[in-house]
Amino acid sequence: MAYGSSFSVSSRALVFCRPCYGSIRDLPFSLRTPTIGHCGCVGAIAAPRNLVKPRKEESRGFSGARRSKEKVMPWKKMDANEFGIQRSMIPESTRMVLNKLRNKGFQVYLVGGCVRDLILDRIPKDFDVITSAELKEVRKVFPRCQIVGRRFPICHVYVDDIIIEVSSFSTSARTGKAPNKSFRKPAGCSERDYIRWKNCLQRDFTVNGLMFDPSENVVYDYIGGVEDIRNSKVRTVSAANLSFVEDTARILRAIRIAARLGFSLTKDVAVSVKELSSSLLRLDPSRIRMELNYMMAYGSAEASLRLLWRFGLMEILLPIQASYFVSQGFRRRDERSNMLLSLFRNLDRLVAPDRPCNEFLWIGILALHKALVDQPRDPKIVASYCLAIYSELSLSEAIEIARSNTKEHNSNFQELSGHEKDVGKLSQQVINLADSIRSAARKMNDREYLANAMSKYPQAPGSDMVFMSRPLLERVEKMFGSVRRKGKDEREAPSLERRINHKSLALGDFHETRRVFARIVFDTVYPPT
Repeated sequence: MAYGSSFSVSSRALVFCRPCYGSIRDLPFSLRTPTIGHCGCVGAIAAPRNLVKPRKEESRGFSGARRSKEKVMPWKKMDANEFGIQRSMIPESTRMVLNKLRNKGFQVYLVGGCVRDLILDRIPKDFDVITSAELKEVRKVFPRCQIVGRRFPICHVYVDDIIIEVSSFSTSARTGKAPNKSFRKPAGCSERDYIRWKNCLQRDFTVNGLMFDPSENVVYDYIGGVEDIRNSKVRTVSAANLSFVEDTARILRAIRIAARLGFSLTKDVAVSVKELSSSLLRLDPSRIRMELNYMMAYGSAEASLRLLWRFGLMEILLPIQASYFVSQGFRRRDERSNMLLSLFRNLDRLVAPDRPCNEFLWIGILALHKALVDQPRDPKIVASYCLAIYSELSLSEAIEIARSNTKEHNSNFQELSGHEKDVGKLSQQVINLADSIRSAARKMNDREYLANAMSKYPQAPGSDMVFMSRPLLERVEKMFGSVRRKGKDEREAPSLERRINHKSLALGDFHETRRVFARIVFDTVYPPT
């Protein structure tokens, strides 16, 4: 596999298994390029530096649409009623922004993932607006808005405590990739169609390349997005290998979309995800953290973890968890479950795209699970810990309530073992569990520990990526790494079914996050009947 000469790889971007390292370390660095090694690892081999040619099925006609059996897909203008889209499905805050811009004489559309989700009758994570107005004109309409971003500037329009992102066709044309010179304005094509089409060509995936005009109740599809939605496919607008080189974060977005929607990756996307996985190490850590948060905090964490494992990305991003999957004998397409997946399945039941959690919660779950992997615990210890942090019970009271619990714990998890009857020892072991969670959180910021997380498995790629900051993990330690030895005593066990304050949860409120965390862990150890 050859790559374009514009594609360079830093030393940090090479991921390779230990046996394969000897075969590539002596190559001149200019001849190294990421690929799949003979044992399945991502490594580096010598390769000619010629440009990659798009696969035959990815070639485009003049309209930019995919060719399938030499047939060019036509541009489509569809009645939104065909998809059951109603204006009432758009939040009032977004409608206000759309109406104000339209009343000033500007073209205005909803664009991207929100249109896709409306077609699928799903709740969009957010609503993005694109307009013919310049950003400075948007600011005149909304004086309180802010222009953010250097490379791709957009407007943040504030409606109460909600932020609506507004982009401009003109800004996209200046900052986006230039359309292929062979893509000329077709005869009979209106100027508005031409502008919309050029913008869609700059999108990442076809299912995100749709526009919706609520005033006309029309959906515009120039690149086959509706067909891919119907076929449940994640397909890049341009050739996948070139698209991922242009923006490496698209690899993670492909996984996120597939996980959230239950879609599958097209063959070329799947191959490119594997072949270019090492390029993720060149991304800024904050970008990795943001993309992972989108996967974990919005209701598709379990599916995301399964896909990260299936495509070999977990070893690079979450090597501690990858080591656990290997120790469990998990195959890439394994449909079985384990305790880690069960924890995140229970998280997914409590959050949604419009009701996310803060990253503290899912990082805390990773830390707790790591603590239990390192030292399996008696289920009563875990239950006591959950009760103590859920309602600030005294440790002795939490232990007494946990011991009176008659539910059967999930005996399939190796992380749960032992049977401790001594109350004094139970108390100390609950404290030890909290200490272990703090220790596990620290390991997520320890580059050397992460680099050696997969050392028991020499065929696996090695990665020392650190994307969780020390201040973030210190907050996680404080939130989940302590229990009160003295607290309020209650005669009855607190109800774990209390209504969740989703606004507080999204903001990372200390007490609300601890309560939801305790509920998730307790329901995983003692599954509801």
